[in-house]
Amino acid sequence: MSAIVEISGLTKTYDDGFTALQPLDLAIEEGEILALLGPNGAGKTTLISMLCGLITPTGGQARVAGHDIISSFRAARQQIGLVPQEIHLEPFQRVWDSLRFTRGLFGLPRDDAALEKILRKLSLWDKRRAQINELSGGMKRRLLIAKALSHDPRVLFLDEPTAGVDVELRRDMWQIVADLKAGGVTIILTTHYIEEAEAIADRVGVINKGRLLLVEQKTALMTRMGRKELRIALRSPASAVPGELAGYKLKLADGGSTLVYAYDTAAQSTGITRLLQRVAESGLQLADIETRQSSLEEIFVDLVTDKGDSA
Repeated sequence: MSAIVEISGLTKTYDDGFTALQPLDLAIEEGEILALLGPNGAGKTTLISMLCGLITPTGGQARVAGHDIISSFRAARQQIGLVPQEIHLEPFQRVWDSLRFTRGLFGLPRDDAALEKILRKLSLWDKRRAQINELSGGMKRRLLIAKALSHDPRVLFLDEPTAGVDVELRRDMWQIVADLKAGGVTIILTTHYIEEAEAIADRVGVINKGRLLLVEQKTALMTRMGRKELRIALRSPASAVPGELAGYKLKLADGGSTLVYAYDTAAQSTGITRLLQRVAESGLQLADIETRQSSLEEIFVDLVTDKGDSA
């Protein structure tokens, strides 16, 4: 698989001296879903805006499908579909007319069959004659995706695509994204919903204060940085961790009724077998045992807190 988006040293500093994006290197593979995570003001939208030609970079280079975003702007932009975070649509325009108009902006010939296919895929075909102001918020989001796909782009940028929609619609959108990937579209999305990245992304990038902290395969990241917890439920609450267990760095939770032991899944030995033996020897009585894996959200918070605050 080859990179369809190639970024080298791309940066953005405004006239007032504020650096929104520090020199960034990134290669995005064709056909993958890359989720960019970061708090507000981290630089996610700045990066997307530069790649889409909405903001001029201060330095560095970027290519989309082999086309430089500055010297070959039109050719690069032709390969890109953009779904912005904010919904800006002409309220009295009809869905079908809006879609045809957007395709025409890219200089493409009329292709009603292609547009029908897009609307059907996004469950909007029955609304093709409706005025946009008659659509629900979720349908407007779908229309933004339809407009972004109207000129057959190879790369689709989704800036907070499920912001403000309910959980059911969010999951519908995840399926739409999965279907687009199956059709060969490369997708880069920014999101505040960590479970969104965990559910659909192939790779995860974390941005904070204009710096790209990491980009890694989602499963590899969670294996490498994730930790597991062994939670030992006690039959009777304990007021303190017995002294003979001090070496295990145990914590009491749930009012003293649960012992929590964090361990590294990649370590040669977790020490669990010996720990359980020592717990029994200490006089504590076990009621139940369960393990819990760190979520992507916890990994993200740790990254932003540890690395972002030291920047």
